[in-house]
Amino acid sequence: MKIAVMQPYFLPYIGYFQLMSAVDRFVLFDNVQYVRQGWINRNRILQHNQPGVITLPLAKDSRFLAINDRHLSDNFIRENLLNQFIDAYRNAPYFHSIFPVVEEIINCSHENLSAYICHSLMILRQMLSLECEIMLSSDVAIDHKLRAQDKILSICSTLGAHTYINLPGGRELYDSESFQRQDINLQFIQPEYVCYRQFGAEFVPWLSIIDVLMFNSKNEVINFCQHRWAMSG
Repeated sequence: MKIAVMQPYFLPYIGYFQLMSAVDRFVLFDNVQYVRQGWINRNRILQHNQPGVITLPLAKDSRFLAINDRHLSDNFIRENLLNQFIDAYRNAPYFHSIFPVVEEIINCSHENLSAYICHSLMILRQMLSLECEIMLSSDVAIDHKLRAQDKILSICSTLGAHTYINLPGGRELYDSESFQRQDINLQFIQPEYVCYRQFGAEFVPWLSIIDVLMFNSKNEVINFCQHRWAMSG
């Protein structure tokens, strides 16, 4: 079994879904500490031909809480966020087919941050014909006091994984020999640079998957996710 473990990100970039396409189980690391100014509740979309940040506002709480203990702010006005997508993409070629998906995601009634993001990833996984099972790390029967690589190894062992796959940024986090000692193959996926026509003359890369969907057909995006990447050890 091939697995990946990633923090739940809000409408992440295409590499996140390419990683999904490469594994059998995709574990959302929901019971680790929430990181401010990261990509858990933020992402980037194309606004006036420039990258602009969209944010899920969170309730004020301790900065030491885990992701699955954080909640959306009572002041989160979903319509305002939807209007950002309308303003950004109303003239995009696939706006009319993709915006209803965005509406379903944004209008989710969950107030828990982890549940809200998990709901969005489930919708996008189905839309992109990805076959991996999505599960929560908090549901895996391990010692959750473990940290970092030790926790990943425990998740892999408990789920019976023979291969653990991560994005390139994980190279500095993991020691391949530790995985080998547990008969787990450590691999890294390298997303290809996917370029497509947007509004402006200069392409803005690595935006939210929603940007990719607004400017490319569903079948093209499925192909990007399933085939436009390479694997290395």
